[in-house]
Amino acid sequence: MANNLTIVMYHYVRPLKESRYPDLKALESENFRGQLDYIQRHYTVVNMQDVIAATRGEARLPEQAILLTFDDGYRDHYEHVFPLLVERGVQGSFFPPACAVREGRVLDVNKIHFTLASSTNPQRLIAEIFAVMDAHRNEYGLPGNAECFDAFSRESRYDSADVTFIKRILQKGLPAPMRGSLIDRLFRQFVTNDERDFAAELYMDDTQLRELLDAGMFIGSHGDQHLWLNTLSADEQRSEVETSLEFMGDIGVPQHDWVMCYPYGGYNNALLALLREKGCALGLTVDVGVADLALTDPLCLPRLDTNDLPNSLDACLAHGEPTNEGRHLEA
Repeated sequence: MANNLTIVMYHYVRPLKESRYPDLKALESENFRGQLDYIQRHYTVVNMQDVIAATRGEARLPEQAILLTFDDGYRDHYEHVFPLLVERGVQGSFFPPACAVREGRVLDVNKIHFTLASSTNPQRLIAEIFAVMDAHRNEYGLPGNAECFDAFSRESRYDSADVTFIKRILQKGLPAPMRGSLIDRLFRQFVTNDERDFAAELYMDDTQLRELLDAGMFIGSHGDQHLWLNTLSADEQRSEVETSLEFMGDIGVPQHDWVMCYPYGGYNNALLALLREKGCALGLTVDVGVADLALTDPLCLPRLDTNDLPNSLDACLAHGEPTNEGRHLEA
């Protein structure tokens, strides 16, 4: 018998129009409030503990069960999400990357987001990327610029071909030594030179995470450095997982029945084996769908994006049907 669960994922949630980066792909905080209204009319919000029990056959979820998940540990979640969840008596599950909180580092993925949101023409960013590729083509054996653009620019669910190319070439398309230095250069050029101050504004700190825990929220793993875990060696995967578990332990997260949320949705069989060894209860992907807990591997649960649910109380939507409302960004 089916035991269905809708898992919805959120990233940036903020008063976007009033912010310094109104072009950031984010969910307006008022639209989040409206989406909660819709969710509470049409779904029953469940706790992560309920879901873990259901995957083990120890409980059944209610009809139209939904789990709310918030990736990347943004201060947005503390300021604009947490108060609403507490007010409504529902749990959210939060997944902060360890290094962002511990070290005051802006994740590469966020450097890319804010560079794109800096009102810089994407064509200018592409020209900067191509210039660096030209300078290092022989050193790294890089293919031609046109070939790279064709390989990495196919339109994604929410982005133009130009934006998709910028994200993908910087996330994983270039050799690691090139990627890091190029992302840093673009971030300094178009956003800020003060990375530590920017990180303090962008991410929650450990005190705020403990406050979420004390209020009944769930905190899980998003790795250490927010890397594509499916591209790492076995030793690198182990380091990412163990560093994240150590970080969670330091802020008071129980070390049993922990949950992994895969950065970028990247996982492979080697990682799944490691997670089972470490006692991971659930794994959250970015595969689009509604989970049937009777059939789906608990370490490979699909999610819907905030865009896939309406953000007003009176909206009418068939279960799981995608919409084009809102704007999202993880990848």
